[in-house]
Amino acid sequence: MRSIAVLLTRNCQSRLGSGAFNYALPEITAEACSVSMLLGSCQIALLFCCRFVSEMDLASTDPEIFALCKAEKKRQICSLELIASENFASRAVLEALSSCFSNKYSEGQVNARYYGGNEVVDAMELLCESRALALFGLQDHEWGVNVQPLSGSPANFAVYTGLVGPHGRIMGLDLPDGGHLTHGFQAPSGRKVSATSLFFESMPYKVDPNTGLIDYDQLALTARLFRPKLIIAGTSAYSRYLDYARFRQIADSVGAILMADMAHICGLVAAGLHPSPFEYCDIVTTTTHKTLRGPRGALIFYHKLARIPTKISNGVSSQNGAAGDRTSTDFERRINEAVFPGLQGGPHNNNIAAIAVALQEAATPEFRLYQKQILANMQHLCAELTSLGYKIVTGGSDTHVCLVDLRPNKLDGSRVERVLELIGVAANKNTCPGDVSALRPGGIRLGTAALTSRGLREAEFTKVAEFIHRAVVLTRRANELSGSKLMKDFNAVLNDSSEIKDSLCALKKEVETFASSFPMPGLSDM
Repeated sequence: MRSIAVLLTRNCQSRLGSGAFNYALPEITAEACSVSMLLGSCQIALLFCCRFVSEMDLASTDPEIFALCKAEKKRQICSLELIASENFASRAVLEALSSCFSNKYSEGQVNARYYGGNEVVDAMELLCESRALALFGLQDHEWGVNVQPLSGSPANFAVYTGLVGPHGRIMGLDLPDGGHLTHGFQAPSGRKVSATSLFFESMPYKVDPNTGLIDYDQLALTARLFRPKLIIAGTSAYSRYLDYARFRQIADSVGAILMADMAHICGLVAAGLHPSPFEYCDIVTTTTHKTLRGPRGALIFYHKLARIPTKISNGVSSQNGAAGDRTSTDFERRINEAVFPGLQGGPHNNNIAAIAVALQEAATPEFRLYQKQILANMQHLCAELTSLGYKIVTGGSDTHVCLVDLRPNKLDGSRVERVLELIGVAANKNTCPGDVSALRPGGIRLGTAALTSRGLREAEFTKVAEFIHRAVVLTRRANELSGSKLMKDFNAVLNDSSEIKDSLCALKKEVETFASSFPMPGLSDM
């Protein structure tokens, strides 16, 4: 009997077309009545269901979006992804991301929802939380985690909202020196660029312009003067280990909460290949889509126990070792309430499910081998670029990211980024220590996580370095032809010069041939 309803439905769809089907209820009803004596209520419901919810695939329902999905898939396959904040999620992660968890609304916390029907969502969220704690070797009586933040920026803002409060003082690495917008950046003119600097009082710490390394002595001095309530140990374009013990010492000297933003290095920390912030920090935030290779989302880890000063000397507190003595905190309540109802409504349950999958993948031996290869590839890329005459900020990298200073080459990041894009290499322009204008950043940031996911190893990164170098040579030539400092004149040369266009076209074909020879993780068709 079910087959009769399905056949009738398909007949109506094929006869009327998907658009007209929704407006043809009388005709469909009349036809359905002829079989209504044969069908039960479930079959009749099945028959009319398609009037409200299409069962057609994306290609049939929305050819325009489907075509764009296919175009983006082709772009990813045929190009080289060197943006340090990007990666390629697995098929399992993408399947969870497109699951029926997307249908459920679940404001609130586990076992304390504002809607019914969340028993399965609760089980899934608890599983995600337990996997997050287990991945980093954390005990649930000492640490908790909120898995609901929609992305890294809201996660950081939730921490500030819950623990610092309006106009509270925070310190983070300056954006031109490798920090992130959400760490409190404001322009040299005083214009408050990020919401963090709008709603909180922020003071940056900086790197030594000669070495590119964080100046911890100056950070300690500035903290003594500024007296922040929270210090952020985190970066966006900084390639060296952070000295979490020194950060802890500085935070303790002024009674500040210490928060680590490990968004970029999360996968490396999980694999045990990078110093962990958990031994020293009160709060740890991370995104889930960079080196962790999950979907877009974020995690907020919070210590359930507060550090207690063991002695006071000259008005400065100190702690008993890295962990120190601790007593209970209300970090859990304050952070959870800042996430909901403070900043968000219902969490994206499909994202949380996909994060749980990524966390399970990250607990495997294969994931650790992948992270080791990320580091090996970055070391090799830095060595190759150095041999080609490029300056790597700080002289190398301890992570998946490096920053190439183009100022010695009389170029800037904007021009090189554009030429790389035209040949099918994705990277991003980035400020370098000492830059005076964010509009003309002096470098480009490169990362190895995404291409390592596609199977590239050291030998292939020799070729990647060659492509970058040839793009820089083309950039220099186009700059000479433009005879101008204006970006619009440079772009005009890229568009109008037959010499440059022919060279770009030839190089792009080489990149596409090279890139498309490597497998792409994820779904095969999109």
